[in-house]
Amino acid sequence: MSTRFSTGFYAFLVGRGLFSLIDSIVGTAVAWHLYITTRDPFDLALVGLFMIAPVYLFFVVTGWVADHVSRKRVLQVGALAWLVILAGIAWQMQSGEFNKWILLLMLSGLGTVKAFLSPSLQAIVPNLVPAERISAAVALTGTVWNLAMTMGPFIAGMLISWLDYTLYWVAVGICVLISGCFLLLPAIGPANTGTQRSKRALWQGFSFLQNNSLVLGSLLLDVLIVLGGSVVALLPVYAADILEVGPQGLGLMRAMPAIGAVLVGLYLSRYKNDFDQAGHTLFRALLIFAVSVLGFALADSLWLACVCLFVYGASDMFSVVIRGAVVQHNTPDALRGRVGALNSLFISTSNQLGDFRAGSVAAALGPVNAAFIGACTAFAVVGWGYWRFPKLAAMTSTNYQQNRHSA
Repeated sequence: MSTRFSTGFYAFLVGRGLFSLIDSIVGTAVAWHLYITTRDPFDLALVGLFMIAPVYLFFVVTGWVADHVSRKRVLQVGALAWLVILAGIAWQMQSGEFNKWILLLMLSGLGTVKAFLSPSLQAIVPNLVPAERISAAVALTGTVWNLAMTMGPFIAGMLISWLDYTLYWVAVGICVLISGCFLLLPAIGPANTGTQRSKRALWQGFSFLQNNSLVLGSLLLDVLIVLGGSVVALLPVYAADILEVGPQGLGLMRAMPAIGAVLVGLYLSRYKNDFDQAGHTLFRALLIFAVSVLGFALADSLWLACVCLFVYGASDMFSVVIRGAVVQHNTPDALRGRVGALNSLFISTSNQLGDFRAGSVAAALGPVNAAFIGACTAFAVVGWGYWRFPKLAAMTSTNYQQNRHSA
């Protein structure tokens, strides 16, 4: 059997990686420019809020679209919409004099498009590779995503230094390449040929997840611990005011979680195809995550902050791998879009809403106190989760298979 993938899959892989790259670059750059202009940590919270709001507003519709419309068409239209909005942001930002509320509305537009793109980006992989190659394709896609997230903050820091406010035109150029990649995808029909739009069809992914206690517990714990313990929104404040390391230091700190995730992901994909004690591994990873947040809160140097952020990303990767295994073992193709939309909702909740929480607390109590409170919250979530989901804590690889057949 050939070890090579099709041209269409490689085109998707490049487009997927570039999409994550500009998402990371724009997020890092906007946070820096906004904070440098206003010096108000609450504005960093607003960035997270405006980006996550569309995910909550449209997640039922976005999942249905990914299951009933050609996923290739969704990606093509979404890439074009991102191109238009990014051009508007570049035009707004190029002089350095920008309207904060117009910028936030444009970020909300990016969030809306991303809300529609994310379920199709997750669900389209099995449409591009044969069944026996799905696991390898998912692993490769995850590695490219993490590499893009690793490179994005570094590139953003360099672009801020070299181009400052005109860097957003670079993102526009990258988006043109993404549109070209998605044009090369093979013809893909909808997963569901019917056009049913009943309330039951729209909410079927939610009902599917609600009846699967292992998946629900895994995702809920991930949401709560990152929601309470996320420190990503605090990095511009740490870089500018606490550690005083400038945009290059910001880029380095933003990259550390992704570097940790990449290395752990490569190790797991090569040497650890299964977990004998998946539940215990999940809770150990969550505990280490909480410890890393506490270490970051107390860090007084760039190197110590980077070490803590590296562990932060590495420990989170274990949770991501276990969660991905549960989802892949339990989701039929006809529901992948709707379950993918819910997964995007969980991810956005833990990331963007976590940024809102961190920025809000930092504005009220200071960034160091915000990080410390986040660590305490993360420890509390680990303890609560171990008590609330005993079956999850005892889950093994056998449970994956049993749950798959009983779903």
